[in-house]
Amino acid sequence: MKTSIRLHNDDNIVIALKDFEKGSCLELNTGKIILQESIKFGHKIAIVPISRHSKILKYGLSIGSATKDICAGAHVHSHNLKTDYVASQQK
Repeated sequence: MKTSIRLHNDDNIVIALKDFEKGSCLELNTGKIILQESIKFGHKIAIVPISRHSKILKYGLSIGSATKDICAGAHVHSHNLKTDYVASQQK
């Protein structure tokens, strides 16, 4: 049973397909990653180290920038990701 999904080959994150406890082992085609924290179903997990200000890729596209260094196996969410989405100004 798949426990995560990488949506594009260029992605530096995967999406959790189940709830994970801290210390769980995530097996990928590229190797194993030990999760640094508990991660809920549907949330993003870094699969490589991501440096501060680097782009976070999902669907092969940037969804935002890392606001701090993110290690492989860490939860990627609003606490360490600044969105690339910029709302248009309403008149």
